Amino acid sequence: MISFLLDTSTSKVVIAIYKDKKKLYSNMIVNHEDLSTKIWLEIDKAFKMSGIDKKDVDIIYSVNGPGSFTGTRIGVTICKTYGWAFKIKVVPISSLELLATTVHKSKYIASLIDARRGYVYASLYDSNLKPIIDDCYIKLSDFKEKLVNLDVSYVSYDSFDFEVKTPSINIEKIIRKHCNDKGIIAHKLVPNYIKKTQAEEELKEV
Repeated sequence: MISFLLDTSTSKVVIAIYKDKKKLYSNMIVNHEDLSTKIWLEIDKAFKMSGIDKKDVDIIYSVNGPGSFTGTRIGVTICKTYGWAFKIKVVPISSLELLATTVHKSKYIASLIDARRGYVYASLYDSNLKPIIDDCYIKLSDFKEKLVNLDVSYVSYDSFDFEVKTPSINIEKIIRKHCNDKGIIAHKLVPNYIKKTQAEEELKEV
């Protein structure tokens, strides 16, 4: 089973290729504004270094948000095009679930992505990646209030005024959990923005 994973939804781009549960290639790069012009080069490099032909991939893990609207859209479009071209099934993965694969000693792990103005994209998982609080767009203070008295670690690429762990992504954990997922046909893959874009919100107010 050859797996390809792509995450462009946060400040770090993750590209990985696995054979069964063995890592053939894994790399993390900074998500720059010119991502759309460079991402294909990074993907080509991944396949060349892993020795895998693109058409031999069996399953695509597409991280489809939440996170950066532009970044998420780029990654979803790539996975959608790739899956359609080679008739490969696609499994959508939450960016917050990917963050939650970070090693921790607490009973729960809370994934956070700064959504600005005091809001975050957030979720809560147990050590087996079982969602306790589903992905949501919420005021940070309200989310933290939900976790009072819980044994929880926070993980995020972003900085907050409390302790957060730097993500250490465990792609194998994602593969173990989702390798038997039925998946979807590529053209049904869509971004999971959770909240509306600023343009949509402004239009609604008119």
